[in-house]
Order: sequence, then structure tokens, then C-alpha cells
Amino acid sequence: MNSQDIAIRPYHSSDEAAIIQLWHDCGLTRPWNDPSKDIARKLTVQSDLFLVGEAKGEIVGTLMGGYDGHRAWINYLAVSPAHQRRGYATALMRAVERKLLEMGCPKINLLIRSGNAAVKDFYETLGFQQDEVISLGKRLIPDL
Repeated sequence: MNSQDIAIRPYHSSDEAAIIQLWHDCGLTRPWNDPSKDIARKLTVQSDLFLVGEAKGEIVGTLMGGYDGHRAWINYLAVSPAHQRRGYATALMRAVERKLLEMGCPKINLLIRSGNAAVKDFYETLGFQQDEVISLGKRLIPDL
């Protein structure tokens, strides 16, 4: 299999359970973040940038993109551990990049966990570089 074996499409409501399991398998879920609520929130804003990758009818990847008119953000890029190293994550990123370019987006930002060297290396192969910034956050709505 290679990146051409993945079909990329928008999220469907019937995908939720499989996607949450995929995120869990990829280590993306956190106790303080309810993935069902994250999905519900995404569906209210630019749901066309919530991409799902399928291979042979199985959900193997996801990506949530967003664009605020100034910058785009990438969240929940995930590929099933059993399907990694086949170009699927790159295919998902290229698909969202095309959509963002059509929207006139000048730059993409994303956050990765500081200890995740493999993911940092992956994004560098796609042309991303570390910005000299400090990321700050404030939760407005607790999920738990």
C-alpha cells in the first residue's frame, strides 16, 4: 500500500466511534479533553476541513483543519499504527493544504507535544519549521 491507496473524504456522523478509537490508539486523547465534544465543536465550524482517510473501506486516518482568516491550524492528524509509514499522513496534509490554499490561507500553524521527536521530524519533511514562540492556552469550557 502507498499514499494512493487512501481515499480522503469529509467526516460523516457515522465515523465518530471509529475515529475516537483511532485517536485513542494513536495516543491523542487526554483525560481532560472529551473527543466527542471536540468532534461536535468541529462540526459547527468549517466541517469541510475535518478530513477522514479510508483504505479498503476502513478509517485509517484523520485531520482537523481550521482557518481564521489569518492562519490555519491543524489538529488531530492521526494514522492508525497498523497503517503508518505508507504516506497517509502526508496525503491528509496535502489534501488540507490544497483546501486552505483555495481559501487564501497564507500560513499553517500546528502544535506537537515537546517530546514527540518522530512527529517533529515528520512535519519537517513537509517543510514545517519551529517558530520562535511560546504557546499559551486557557480553557474556557471544561469538558469534564
